[in-house]
Amino acid sequence: MATGSSTPKRHRRRLRSRIIISSLLLGSLLAILFAVAVLVLRDWLENRLIDDTLSRELSNYAQQFREDPSNDLGTYSKIRGYVISRRNFGNVQLDWRYLESGVHRVVENTAQKGREAYKLAVLKDDDYWFFLRYDVTQEEQGRIALSIALVVTVVVFSLMSWLLGVWSSSRVMAPVSELAQRIQELGDSGAAQPIADHFVDDEVGQVATALDDYAARLTHLVSRDREFNSDVSHELRTPLAVILSTVELMQSMPDLNDRMRERLRRIERAAKQSTELTTALLHLSRGERQAPSEGETTDVGKVLDQLIETHRSQLGRKSLTLELYKEAQVQVDAPHSVIAVAVGNLLGNAIKYTAEGVVRVRLEANRVLVEDTGPGITQHEADKLFERNYRGVGATGAGAGLGLAIVSRLCDLYGWRASMEPRQGGGARAMLDFSPPH
Repeated sequence: MATGSSTPKRHRRRLRSRIIISSLLLGSLLAILFAVAVLVLRDWLENRLIDDTLSRELSNYAQQFREDPSNDLGTYSKIRGYVISRRNFGNVQLDWRYLESGVHRVVENTAQKGREAYKLAVLKDDDYWFFLRYDVTQEEQGRIALSIALVVTVVVFSLMSWLLGVWSSSRVMAPVSELAQRIQELGDSGAAQPIADHFVDDEVGQVATALDDYAARLTHLVSRDREFNSDVSHELRTPLAVILSTVELMQSMPDLNDRMRERLRRIERAAKQSTELTTALLHLSRGERQAPSEGETTDVGKVLDQLIETHRSQLGRKSLTLELYKEAQVQVDAPHSVIAVAVGNLLGNAIKYTAEGVVRVRLEANRVLVEDTGPGITQHEADKLFERNYRGVGATGAGAGLGLAIVSRLCDLYGWRASMEPRQGGGARAMLDFSPPH
């Protein structure tokens, strides 16, 4: 059957998956932010402390050196001091020569020690250049070790967040899963049992209460609809039976001319068609599949013969030819009325949109084809023709766009397939396939 384009789904993941993913993302994000904050804060505090200490010590030493040039900086494992007089400024290594007064971070690559990083405090005046060198290699190694530890911490926290998400999602989704299970059990049993009594007065309980109210209203509407359809069907069958019996009596009158007999046959065919339509609609309203009694089947070829004869008499002044080709004998487990309504709507639709030419009905193995030489349709339009209340672009005259929608509903009920497509060379082709679904 023709189907419209599906509406895109707003949520593509299950609720439990979203809870787990949210917990994992939140835990990982917090762990990463904590790790970054630790590294940034450590670097800032360390650099601030070292820079301030080096600047202060170098200033103190410069003041002491000016008061007593014999004062020595002393020797330390990580700190070295240098005092360069004015006459020796040219001997200062190139990396230090153009540094301004202050604290600088210097990285050197030497053949003996490899990569070496240190902090260099510089104080320059016209007579002396003072340098205080502080080795920070160990601090950088500690920073690397801390970074690795923080990465491991982030991984551990992410794993814990995932486990917490799995546990919390199972707890959060437990009442929702129970609600879904009880709703499914209601659908299987067909009885409207209240489910709100099984849940506490929380969000899930409120949903259960709303579902109970909706189920009660829906049950009432369905019951009323079935009663109405049964009453209408019963009331329609009675006058139709009267019409058929009256026509039968009138046809037995010996003084009828051929014109009157033809009119009576048209009335008889219309009454039978109305009876078949009433029966088919009643099946649709009840959602019941009904096969012929005692395991019999319906001969589709005989149904087509009657439909062609009925519609041929309704052509009026149209320059239109109806053709029927039977290439196979098809038996279907469905009432005569249902098949007549399904094929009759396809045939009537082709006749309605074809002003002149040919409407050809072809019976093949397990399917019926209805082809016409009308104005034709586009594939986009063909996909919508089986929708309720949809009429073709070139539709004229009375009509509510329900005929093909009824065919679609009958196909859903009996497991058939109906489709419409543009016909090569002009016109349209409709198909009703009785093959069981694969």
